[in-house]
Amino acid sequence: MRQNPHTHRVKVWDLPTRLFHWLLVGLIVILGISGELGKLNIHMLVGPAVVALILFRIVWGFVGSETARFSHFVHGPKAILAYVAAAKAGAVRSVGHNPLGAFSVLALLGLVLVQGLTGLFTSDDILSEGPLAHLVSGKTVALLSAVHRIGFKLLLAFIALHLAAVVFYRLVKKDDMVQAMITGEKLVPENVRGIRFKNPLLALAILVVCCALVWGTLAVFPAPAF
Repeated sequence: MRQNPHTHRVKVWDLPTRLFHWLLVGLIVILGISGELGKLNIHMLVGPAVVALILFRIVWGFVGSETARFSHFVHGPKAILAYVAAAKAGAVRSVGHNPLGAFSVLALLGLVLVQGLTGLFTSDDILSEGPLAHLVSGKTVALLSAVHRIGFKLLLAFIALHLAAVVFYRLVKKDDMVQAMITGEKLVPENVRGIRFKNPLLALAILVVCCALVWGTLAVFPAPAF
């Protein structure tokens, strides 16, 4: 692909953000397949890991690298309309997530978090139940199980929409978001010289705390032995 003389490649995605993205993709695939095949022992093991990952991403969205922060890409209606107008004119190439894509990012994070949290309280009424299902009433378990099933369908719809957007940007906008999320580099306007990145050790520390919070909670409220 021929490079626009008014753009150049710089690193826009830090390693923690890229690892989060691909690890989450892998875990969601495992969750989907294990759920459909009835392998609920695997499903219940992976679920808490997803919750910990999403918690990490939320915290990283406030204290992480510039392009990972919500303040970098979550904007009000005026900024979104301005971006859409500029994009139609072919006069903009976003650095990181664009303002319009912020809705997709927030929706996906929210849906996955809801799926993970409700999964901790679900039950199949036969052999398997979430690790915290014993803490709530049967009626609440039934409600959260229904939300979990409906949420899965919504999540699939949003994933399909996200993939369609990736293909559209690759073929029409000539903006390869997949490659950017692998290498961390992206074509950006020539006046952009670099992004401020946080130390990956900070991300590791945050992830450790999030994992400790999730599995610590499960350890404090163990399911009763039968």
